[in-house]
Amino acid sequence: MSAWFALAWQSRLKRRSASFAAVALVVLLCVFASTRLAQAQTAKPGAAAAVTCATCHAGVSASYAHAPMRHALENPGANPVLDTHPKLTVQMGAYTYTVQTKDGQSTYTVSDGTDSMTLPIRWDFGQQSQTWVLEKDGNLYEGLVSYFHRDQALATTPGDGRITPHNLTEAMGRKLNAWEVNQCFNCHATNALDGVRLKLNTLTPGLDCERCHVGVEQHMADAIHDNFTTLPKKLKTMDAEDAANFCGQCHRTWDTVVRNGWKGVVDVRFQPYRLENSKCFTGNDRRISCLTCHDPHQPVNHNDAVYDSKCLACHGGGKASKVATAAAPPTAKACPVAKANCVSCHMQKVELPGGHAVFTDHMIRIVKAGEPYPD
Repeated sequence: MSAWFALAWQSRLKRRSASFAAVALVVLLCVFASTRLAQAQTAKPGAAAAVTCATCHAGVSASYAHAPMRHALENPGANPVLDTHPKLTVQMGAYTYTVQTKDGQSTYTVSDGTDSMTLPIRWDFGQQSQTWVLEKDGNLYEGLVSYFHRDQALATTPGDGRITPHNLTEAMGRKLNAWEVNQCFNCHATNALDGVRLKLNTLTPGLDCERCHVGVEQHMADAIHDNFTTLPKKLKTMDAEDAANFCGQCHRTWDTVVRNGWKGVVDVRFQPYRLENSKCFTGNDRRISCLTCHDPHQPVNHNDAVYDSKCLACHGGGKASKVATAAAPPTAKACPVAKANCVSCHMQKVELPGGHAVFTDHMIRIVKAGEPYPD
């Protein structure tokens, strides 16, 4: 870019030509964006947000296309996991389970050796490890077995290990009540609910832009008329407590976990709750917010060293971060042991019981060997 400016400075003709080209390019981009915005208005709500947001936010949209939240729910026929594992089988007690994929269609079969039941997989929950929702006689069921990425195999769905089936239907899956169905689809899809009514036929699988960015549709409509005053709220402006409550809508808030009395290692999945239990969590300091370390538009980075700068924003022993507030201490005690790979010591890795996966405990603390899991 600096070389371009040097050449432009040396030649008025080139500068004028470049200026004219730049203006022309801007005009063309505006016309193009307006056309795409107008086209998007006629599409279904989920598709409209994806197309329109990508028009102006191409980089973010391209990154988000690979993020887990974007693929929190998939339709049949769009499942790379099952495409690469066309036949999965497991024996669970008296029942044999087979998940088979052929010609883009996946089926879920359970057999007791005498009789069998085969159902099409209606919904795929999860991008890597997956749980399937099945439909039988107008009711939705959570498959009693799921696919686990780490083991590349089927096993009992987390939370269903206590179930002892007495027939093929019970062995097939656990019947979901209306509240569970609404919660599952509302956190894994976009436009899943109309009030309290589930819209299975019109929802958009996965979380599209408008699922988190409230006001996107109004912003799109106004942008067509060159009105950019109705911008959705920037989530990064939320303080730590508001961010935890926002993310906790699906990942569970502190209040939700406490009210339900959930205790034990299983709550390592509820990151906002665990984060708020950290001694250094004050609620009004954005340096310890969900969004400080995690960009929802990108896959989670599992390199511990990446998060060092976040920890040192408080524990570096240097100048205060710009986002410190009057009510939050600008600095905190520096770690006497190291200033690298902080989370490897202070955020314990925990095996989720029955989950066939290791989770990072977001309760930041000095972890001592052999200590019991702190609730």
